[in-house]
Amino acid sequence: MLIKVPSVANMGLETILVDIEINLANRGLPGFEIVGLPDKSVGESKERVRTAMVSSGVEFPQKKITINMAPADVPKEGSMYDLPIAVGILSSVMEFPVPDKSLFLGELSFDGSLRHTKGAFLMALYAKEFGFKNLFVPKDSANEAACIKGLKVFPVENLTQLCRHFAKQDQIFPVEYKEEKKNIVTFAEFDMKEVLGQEQAKRAMEIAAAGGHNLIMIGSPGSGKTMLARALPGILPPLNETESLEVTKIYSASGDIPPGGGLIIRRQFRAPHHTASLAGLVGGGSKPQPGEISLAHRGVLFLDEFNEFPRSVMEAMRQPLEDGCLTISRAKQRIQYPADFMLVASANPCPCGYALHPKKNCTCGPNQIAKYQKRISGPILDRIDLHISVMPVDSEEFSNNQENSEFLESSEKIKQRVVLARQKQQARFADEAIHSNSQMKNEHIKKYCRLSKEVEQILRQASLKFQLSARSYMKMIKVSRTIADLAGVEEIELPHMLEALQYKPKNYETA
Repeated sequence: MLIKVPSVANMGLETILVDIEINLANRGLPGFEIVGLPDKSVGESKERVRTAMVSSGVEFPQKKITINMAPADVPKEGSMYDLPIAVGILSSVMEFPVPDKSLFLGELSFDGSLRHTKGAFLMALYAKEFGFKNLFVPKDSANEAACIKGLKVFPVENLTQLCRHFAKQDQIFPVEYKEEKKNIVTFAEFDMKEVLGQEQAKRAMEIAAAGGHNLIMIGSPGSGKTMLARALPGILPPLNETESLEVTKIYSASGDIPPGGGLIIRRQFRAPHHTASLAGLVGGGSKPQPGEISLAHRGVLFLDEFNEFPRSVMEAMRQPLEDGCLTISRAKQRIQYPADFMLVASANPCPCGYALHPKKNCTCGPNQIAKYQKRISGPILDRIDLHISVMPVDSEEFSNNQENSEFLESSEKIKQRVVLARQKQQARFADEAIHSNSQMKNEHIKKYCRLSKEVEQILRQASLKFQLSARSYMKMIKVSRTIADLAGVEEIELPHMLEALQYKPKNYETA
């Protein structure tokens, strides 16, 4: 007796149909075999399915059971195939038909209950695109799949409940998507009004958030670099619908959506430690997984102590910073992950950290400083739009700011300006394949960033004086476009360009 149960396989962010073909034969000795390039976790499904069925009060058939996972030339991995395998065997034992236009996914426990399983959102997207109507997934993964409208998502708690549903003894009702309240508010460790002093750095943060620009802060220890970065999520605009779907796909593929979680609607803030490996930061491994740069897609990647990251890890970010995506190639597969993120980095100017300090003396020699600076290559620095020096706040100024802290701008007030600037960009690029000023190519700059003769002359003079590269030249135009958007004007004026030039690439010793 041959039974087919549809499921899916996720290869990166791509999803393909996998038919689970179950054959129960009376000939030969009883056995249980799985073919179709299963990995070890799929092979172990035999024991999970057998024990779960027995625990659910179903007699496991003493027949020769052969499972084929088609197409047979595509590697199958993960525990998601437990449920479709069990459904196929139960269909034969209990003689109920497998419902049409349905997909099954889920990992079984020994007691017959279903565990939260990654990939439910990707399966829902596939079902929507190819006309499947019903999804049977673990209860903890149902909200994730229900993000996609037009599908019936059945939350399955255990095999007993599913058997009663198919026997029409007790119905499982489709779940409706519930938005998590804790996901609505953008999380930030600090409010901008808590950052005393550092007005130029706050302004740079506002510009970076408004245009999606990369930013690096260079300053002495204790000057507030980390605090500024961790206050940044509080001024970021919310994700739009398209961006939200993109980010949720990545987190579903990596298994980072928690049980009961759903659509990701806030920009992510990722802050890996400087000991992160190459595969951990950019993605990869024997079974390629998204790295921190992909998990920060449409959000922020904060690299504290930037100089301490291994050179090979930093250099691997060159292409993603330029293209907004990363392609991981292996002998048998090629996977592409999006990686359009805001890079926010902080660095000390020298090993001791006090080369720029107005009062403390630096104990490093010129050779030590030069060697320390060279840990960050020129090509990486050239891909960063905003370079700022964060000077320590004087104790007297700190006391004055603390007394007048109620008059400092809050993150919410700054966020309002950022959102308005982003709305201008969305309207401007409505017919383009970009979302923010930082994504503009040369053709977009010519079209949307026309400079007056006066402004262009100033930019050319600055380019010659400071020896700006062609990339930095264009980045100054992009930054000035964002400053103009924050000011609410269409034309890039001289003050906008002059402010943008304040954030040009600097030398540590003269910053």
